[in-house]
Amino acid sequence: MLKGLGGLGDMAKMMKAAQGFQEKMAQLQEDLGSMTVVGESGAGLVRATATAKGELTGLEIDPSIFVASEKEVVEDLILAAIKDAQSKASERAKEEMGKLTEGLGLPPGMKLPF
Repeated sequence: MLKGLGGLGDMAKMMKAAQGFQEKMAQLQEDLGSMTVVGESGAGLVRATATAKGELTGLEIDPSIFVASEKEVVEDLILAAIKDAQSKASERAKEEMGKLTEGLGLPPGMKLPF
């Protein structure tokens, strides 16, 4: 159809590919909201669950750590579990993004603005 227009045929092909990528990206963003990761601290005494977008959705605390004199330790364990969950969420999102961009022919490690 666009053969006689030289480079415009390639441009149309690129635009179609970009539109497909945009649709896949929107789906990925939706999927990240339903994927979960679990971070933990204190050998599993505190577990934080988050979506792959980093939204905290749950927190489990073993009741054995509730000792009044250990309040600061408990607070540190909670923060560590949340940070672990957020880190895992970030890694999961990167992995999923890598799967999506793999077929684009981008240089390894190139970051997209999303």
